[in-house]
Amino acid sequence: MSTFRTPRGTQDLLPDARPGWDHVVSAFERRCRLFGYDRIETPTFESTALFARAVGIDTDIVSKEMYSFDDRGGDSLTLRPEGTASVVRAYNQHGMKNWSQPVRLYYVTPIYRYDRPQAGRLRQHHQIGAEVLGEADGHVDAEVIALTWGVLGDLGLADLQLNLNSIGDPDDRAAYREALLAYYRPLEDQLCRDCRTRLESNPLRLLDCKEASCQPHKAAAPHSIDHLSAEAAAHFEQVKAGLEALGIPFKVDHLLVRGLDYYTRTVFEIWPATVGGQTTIAGGGRYDLLSEFIGGDPLPGVGFGCGIERVLLNLEAAGLLPPPPTRPTVYIAPLSEAAQPTATGLAGRLRAAGIAVLSGYRGASPRSHLRRANTAGVRYAAILGDRELESGRVALRDMLSGLQEDVALNDLIAEIAKRSASPSG
Repeated sequence: MSTFRTPRGTQDLLPDARPGWDHVVSAFERRCRLFGYDRIETPTFESTALFARAVGIDTDIVSKEMYSFDDRGGDSLTLRPEGTASVVRAYNQHGMKNWSQPVRLYYVTPIYRYDRPQAGRLRQHHQIGAEVLGEADGHVDAEVIALTWGVLGDLGLADLQLNLNSIGDPDDRAAYREALLAYYRPLEDQLCRDCRTRLESNPLRLLDCKEASCQPHKAAAPHSIDHLSAEAAAHFEQVKAGLEALGIPFKVDHLLVRGLDYYTRTVFEIWPATVGGQTTIAGGGRYDLLSEFIGGDPLPGVGFGCGIERVLLNLEAAGLLPPPPTRPTVYIAPLSEAAQPTATGLAGRLRAAGIAVLSGYRGASPRSHLRRANTAGVRYAAILGDRELESGRVALRDMLSGLQEDVALNDLIAEIAKRSASPSG
């Protein structure tokens, strides 16, 4: 066994797992095209300051989970811990404000966070995500949620729960923060260690705590929607009205705040029917101040992110994963060195005709070649030896039935196409 293994919290994507992966990405990209989104790619690493300013210095992501390093030029860089900040940076850098607004963008990207590895939460995981930049109307929030909801529905996931909340604008959050502090300060001795820190640095994150000792206090905590300005409250009504018009059921969750500092107003999460060890499948919200956080002009924005690995776990639990990849149709079995050039040419002609082929390459016994063909899972083995070369024919063996017959070399492509079109294969 090799000395080296994948780093903790990472995994290899092996060929048998690829169909599920491609299934999720294809469903996502189909939905994005229906909604008029364009794909964007941003660098795997960015300036550390970008994420520190965007996400928030007191968040767990920045304080505990980022993979940061100094390059040889002395610049501090960080592997992407989330997708939105890079997209907003790209919008500002490339003058997208001059494009037709709003700008709708989507991405498929690796995400890096130093966290305790568990099912569906890896240190390198992969995310599908989308952002709408340049429009503040609440119906856009509903559209983004509809995109997310539609992707998961297209994949067959049912009985999902959409949780929705509004955390308001900065002044609303300041008032809500004071209400939270007034409620939680008398309970400080009963809080976990992280929440005692959050009490001073980021009180909204108290509602996001998963520690059992903190759960009883959350139910009676103040609600953010009770501290919304008239404008923010009207925006929330727009979002809800949009979802109702789209026929998407939702629940207002007063504990939902999300974990990033850049969120304003709408926040949402989609949960599976059976949570078990998993929590959110997808989540997102509005971030109208993010562009200013990173030195740009004011820019309304809303988006979502969804972990591919977590979606695959839910598809597996529901029995919805696609079948393993199809195997090649034909195995070319040269029995001698003299047959190898003809075998190579035959493989090329079959592939040019759109028939998937595995080449046996070296001359070997029929039994050896048929064993390899059986292991490879092909349907037919085309056997070429000296006798076949002299007669201009090939021995075509059906690996399922075991029946074998001679076919003219020039007729082989047509014969395999005819058999493939037949209901019996």
